[in-house]
Amino acid sequence: MESLKAVFFGPDPQTQMRKCNQLIRANTRQLDRDIAQLKTLDSKTRQFILNASRRAQRNPSQAKQATNETKTFARELVRIRKQSARLSTSRAQLQSVQMQVNEAFSVRKIQGSLKKSTGIMKDVNTLIRLPELSATMQQLSTELVRAGIIEEMVDDAITDNQLLEEEEEEADAEVDKVLQEVLRGKLTQAEGVAPEKPIEEEEQPAEEFEDQEATLEQMRGRLEALKS
Repeated sequence: MESLKAVFFGPDPQTQMRKCNQLIRANTRQLDRDIAQLKTLDSKTRQFILNASRRAQRNPSQAKQATNETKTFARELVRIRKQSARLSTSRAQLQSVQMQVNEAFSVRKIQGSLKKSTGIMKDVNTLIRLPELSATMQQLSTELVRAGIIEEMVDDAITDNQLLEEEEEEADAEVDKVLQEVLRGKLTQAEGVAPEKPIEEEEQPAEEFEDQEATLEQMRGRLEALKS
């Protein structure tokens, strides 16, 4: 019955609005899961930085290697935080899209007509380029076009590769800042000068450092999965 009504009278506005809201909620849940995962990675990476720094202080002969490790972990932390910030911004955009879509359907119900929204189209066009949301945002885009809320989507001129290149350049400049934050200003020197007051903590076994390296590789894989 609904399909026959759609053929003769067009899609039912209430059905369209429910479908759009379902897709938006599905996207929001996906973003919440990804943001939570990045928060866990953030915490683990901070701990790896601290562990590598303590190792450099306790073992001057390994100070250079440990210092390189702290910078590697700091670089990963920068990437994690950039991705987390991007997803948080995307979540806010998605919430804005939901409010605008519901408002558009409300106006249509009251006035009997619907104006296309360039604001919604801009936000959807941005969100549809996120790998995390691409599939469901394509569906949402189709529904919004059918409802007459937006025009057909047009790709942005800026590519993901360009954005990634810019981020890599910025990341190099932010590594020291992250190290200052995590280590509270006590950056480990490459030569490995022993601290005046030794840290009274048990030395970690070599196997634990190997586990850290393995975990770092897993973290990189997860982060790349979120970005590609």
